Amino acid sequence: MTRNALTLSLCLFPALAAAAPPPTPEAAAPANKQLVIVSFDGAHDNALWEKSLALAKRTGAHFTYFLSCTFLMTKADGKKIYKAPGQKAGRSNVGFAQSREEIAVRAGHIWHARLEGHDIGSHACGHFDGKGWSETDWQREFTAFREAVAGAWKKAGKAEAEPQGWADFARTGIKGFRAPYLSLSDGLLPALKAFGFTYDASLVTKGPGWPSVQDGLPRFGLPLIPEGPSHRPVIGMDYNLFVRHSMGVENKKNSAVFEERTLAAYREAFRKEYDGGRVPLQLGFHFVEMNGGAYWRALDRFLTETCGKPDVACVSYAEALPLIEDAKKKADRSAF
Repeated sequence: MTRNALTLSLCLFPALAAAAPPPTPEAAAPANKQLVIVSFDGAHDNALWEKSLALAKRTGAHFTYFLSCTFLMTKADGKKIYKAPGQKAGRSNVGFAQSREEIAVRAGHIWHARLEGHDIGSHACGHFDGKGWSETDWQREFTAFREAVAGAWKKAGKAEAEPQGWADFARTGIKGFRAPYLSLSDGLLPALKAFGFTYDASLVTKGPGWPSVQDGLPRFGLPLIPEGPSHRPVIGMDYNLFVRHSMGVENKKNSAVFEERTLAAYREAFRKEYDGGRVPLQLGFHFVEMNGGAYWRALDRFLTETCGKPDVACVSYAEALPLIEDAKKKADRSAF
């Protein structure tokens, strides 16, 4: 298992227990197209940036990348500029960039992804559990995130290479959020609204669901999907499959078996919606190739066979929002 995989500490069992029922199609109205929404948490490993962007280009998909901001600073930087609520200065559960050159390459991937139509979202900074955070705590974390993105090229030692428009992007261009560990508190929603986020993707639902709206903010949830011989539900995220398949311990020997099980689960979840109410299917991943890359290979195969199907759109969360709203308006008009 890689260093990054060891440091991620992504246990999501509390989120599984707290899964909410998905909003009904009647509440949100079926979209004309079947939406497939794929996101990546962390967005750090530069090799996987390249791999995901190549996958997107080959399949025509657009992704959402939920960035952890400590990967835009070195540990030495972090000791000076980052202090998470309730933590000592310079701490991060997922580490920091290993060098300034690594930051420069990562910032370049972020900008390239944006130019190619992908959605860059926030995964906060040091991947801490915010279940006890106040609104002020969340706002402090969001401020640290914005400052880290804004200063990325300077921290990389390449201020002269900063693309035109980067500052505006850092200040106003990151509109989506997913909480580390999918862990929420009462202070999160008001902080999201105060910072101008347009959607949250931190929920878990008992099956694919339409986004709910809370205090005017659309909120998406990763679904429970049937998986394995017994079709037991599991959160549609690579880490949860990793825990299901190998108890969270790297097992490359059975990588092909895990890949086939995962692909079968994706296909079943997709087919149910595609042939039914066309509720958006959300799948979550990390920039770590667990169990020998089984889940990334399954994703590659799934998107390759799915994104080109009639009436399918493989889109980011940012792209999904107006499509869902348009479908709702059409359904409302047709009801009269």
